[in-house]
Amino acid sequence: MAMNESNACLAGSTSGGTSSNLDAAVALFHSLSDGARLAIVRRLADGEARVVDLIGELGLAQSTVSAHVACLRDCGLVIGRPEGRQMFYSLTRPELLDLLAAAETLLAATGNTVALCPNYGTRPRTGTTIDTEEGRR
Repeated sequence: MAMNESNACLAGSTSGGTSSNLDAAVALFHSLSDGARLAIVRRLADGEARVVDLIGELGLAQSTVSAHVACLRDCGLVIGRPEGRQMFYSLTRPELLDLLAAAETLLAATGNTVALCPNYGTRPRTGTTIDTEEGRR
């Protein structure tokens, strides 16, 4: 996605392709919404790595790393560079580093608000009932 297309989809451009631009933005954020994929992207922000490097550094299973690297590659966010029998992965676009930095700035500014979100948060709000199978009995 070119820089002007990226800006248009995130800014909600009123041009004819708004729906497809919005779909592309949704796909981008969805591709980064998995914890393992985000950890891989953050690691690759420091430089290229092989699957075996990612396994050791992130403590994830080989099948998990391989599947998520393939997803990121299919999304066009990661590229592989063969060297002999090994494949070295890196980020395809430096703008992804800007996106990660902006996300970190936003998270710092909002504190725990996102983590407490009832739909997408990582933990329940204090004093709320968790809707579980056990809680419904």
